[in-house]
Amino acid sequence: MPGILELNSPTETVMELMSPNDSVKGIPAIPNDDEPKERVKMKKELGLLEGCAIILGIIFGSGIFISPKGVIQEVNAPGTSLVIWTLCGLLSMIGALCYAELGCCIPKSGGDYMYINEAFGDLPSFLYIWDATVIFVPATNAIMSLTFANYVLQPFYYGECKVPELASQLLAAATIIGLTFLNSYNVKATTKMQNIIMFTKIAALVTIIIVGITYMALGHTENFDNAFENSETDPGKLAVAFYSGIFSYAGWNYLNFMTEELRDPYKNLPRAIYISLPLVTVIYVLANVAYLAVLTPQEMIASNAIAVTFGDKVLQYGSWIIPIMVAISAFGGLSVHIMTSSRMCFVAARNKHMPELLSFINVKRFTPTPSLVFLCLLSLLYLFIGDVYVLITYSSVVETFFIMLSVTGVLWFRYKQPDMPRPIKVNIIVPITFVIICIFLILVPIYQVPGEAGMGCLITLMGIPFYIAGVAWKNKPKSFQDKIDNFTIKMQKLFMSAKEEVDME
Repeated sequence: MPGILELNSPTETVMELMSPNDSVKGIPAIPNDDEPKERVKMKKELGLLEGCAIILGIIFGSGIFISPKGVIQEVNAPGTSLVIWTLCGLLSMIGALCYAELGCCIPKSGGDYMYINEAFGDLPSFLYIWDATVIFVPATNAIMSLTFANYVLQPFYYGECKVPELASQLLAAATIIGLTFLNSYNVKATTKMQNIIMFTKIAALVTIIIVGITYMALGHTENFDNAFENSETDPGKLAVAFYSGIFSYAGWNYLNFMTEELRDPYKNLPRAIYISLPLVTVIYVLANVAYLAVLTPQEMIASNAIAVTFGDKVLQYGSWIIPIMVAISAFGGLSVHIMTSSRMCFVAARNKHMPELLSFINVKRFTPTPSLVFLCLLSLLYLFIGDVYVLITYSSVVETFFIMLSVTGVLWFRYKQPDMPRPIKVNIIVPITFVIICIFLILVPIYQVPGEAGMGCLITLMGIPFYIAGVAWKNKPKSFQDKIDNFTIKMQKLFMSAKEEVDME
C-alpha cells in the first residue's frame, strides 16, 4: 500500500522501538540470517478438546439458564415445547454438517464471512462483516457482559433493590477489557480457561437435569399429565416458538472462525462438530424436561430467570449456586465470543474489507491484537448507548439470512466447482433442507414483525456506501491515503504488530 514503510522483514517497523539487545520471542531485534526466527503467524494451538470447548462455550451461554420460556409461552403445552426443542437441535445438527463440509473445503479462518466471499464475492461478504461489526459482535458482547455483571452484583442488593445500571455497566466494561487482554496475551491460557468453564457448564446443567429427574421420580409428574393439552396449533405461533428455540442453539458455526488455528482441521473441525451438537441437543431437551417437571408453564412464563426460579423451588438452601452457574456461563460465553469474532475481523482486514491495521498480528504473542482492541472499544461503546437489546432484535432476521447464504454456498460450489476437494461431503438433501427451513425462518418474522425485519435490512443496506468508499474506490487521493498510512504505522508500533507471514508453498 502506498505510503506504508517498505519492510524487508514483517517485524522491522516494530524493531525500531527496540534496543539492539532486545528480542521478541525468537525474533532477534537485529535480524540475523544465521539465527532461526519464529514466524509472525497465528499458531495452531487448538485441538479437539479446545474445539469442543469453543462450540459448547458459545452455545451454553446464559440463555439456557435464563430464557427457555421463549418456546413454552408460544405453544402453551409441555409436550409441544419438548418437540420444538428436539427439532431445533436436529436443525442445528443439519446446519453444522454443512459447515463441516465448508470448513474442510475452504480451510481458512473467518467462518461465514470467508464462505460468502468465496462463493458470492466482495459485496455480500462485506455486508456480512458490516452487520457483524456494527451489530452482531459488539451488541452480543455487551449483552453477555451485562448478564455476567448483573448476576455477580445481585447478591449484594437485597429484596426489591435493583442493581444500579452504572454499577453493572462498569463491571461489564471491566470484564470485556480483562478478557480482551487475556485473549491478546495468551491464546493457550485462554483456551485452558475455556476448557475448565466448559466442564463447569456441563456439570451445572447435569445437576439441573438430575434434580429434575429426581423430582419426577418422587412422584411429581403432574405437569406432564395430558402433555399436549391446549397446545397451540396456529402456524405463526409455532413458527415463533421454533424461532426462539433455534436461536438458543446459536453458536455451532463459531469454530469455523478459527479454522487456521486448529491442529489437523480436516479431522478436528468435523469431530468437534459431531461431538458437540448431539451433546447440546440431549442436554437442552433434558434440561427443559427438568424445568417442566418442577415448574408449570405459567411459572416459566412469569419467570425472568427460569434456572433461578427452579433453584428457589427445589434446591432451597442450595439455590445460591444457580446465579453462580449463570454468571460462569455468561463469562465463558463472552470469552469465546471475543476470541472467535476477532478472527473474523482479522480475515476481513486481510481481504482488504476492513482497515489494514486490523490484519496485523502481535509479533511477540502471535495474536490479532489490533482486531481484539477494535472490537473491545466497540463493545464498550455499546454498553452505554441505551437499549442494546433492540439492535439484536433488528439483526436476528439478517443473521439468519447470512447463515442461509453460507449454506447456499455448499450448493453453489457443488454446481460451479464439482471437482473441488471435499474431505467431507454431505448428502445434497442436507443443505437443501437447511436452506428451505432458513427461508421459512426469514419469512415468518417479516410477516409477524415487519418493522423490526425492515430495520435490520435498512442497517444492512447502509453498508453499501461504505463498501463503495472503502473497497470499490481504489484510487483515493494521495494526501488522504498518506494520513491513513501514517496512522497505521503509529498503531502498528503501539500494538507491536506486523503483517502475517504467508506460506509460500
